[in-house]
Amino acid sequence: MSKRDDLIEKYVADLKDKFGETPDMDLLTKVTVGLGPSIYNLDASKVSGSDDAELETVKNNFLIKKLGMSEGPELMDGIKKVMDQYGSSVKSKHRAVVYYKLTQHFGKESIYN
Repeated sequence: MSKRDDLIEKYVADLKDKFGETPDMDLLTKVTVGLGPSIYNLDASKVSGSDDAELETVKNNFLIKKLGMSEGPELMDGIKKVMDQYGSSVKSKHRAVVYYKLTQHFGKESIYN
């Protein structure tokens, strides 16, 4: 198995354990591939749910730039909802899982088709 496949296995485990769902493997793989080499960097591969600057980066770089969404309070509301679902006990959340859940939350799966 490749290193990317190993990471995707971790993401699947998080989605099952933290969100109680079996992921759409095609979408999860596409989101993971879309993150490029950042998934292999320990710091870049994680999102700190308690760091407001980090959450702004997720909003600007992913929701607005990647998913093409317009600025508005619903963006941060969606991010916080996903962070809450992931659980406050998990300090560093996998970026691929967060982006996967945000893609679903905002119904933007078509971006990856």
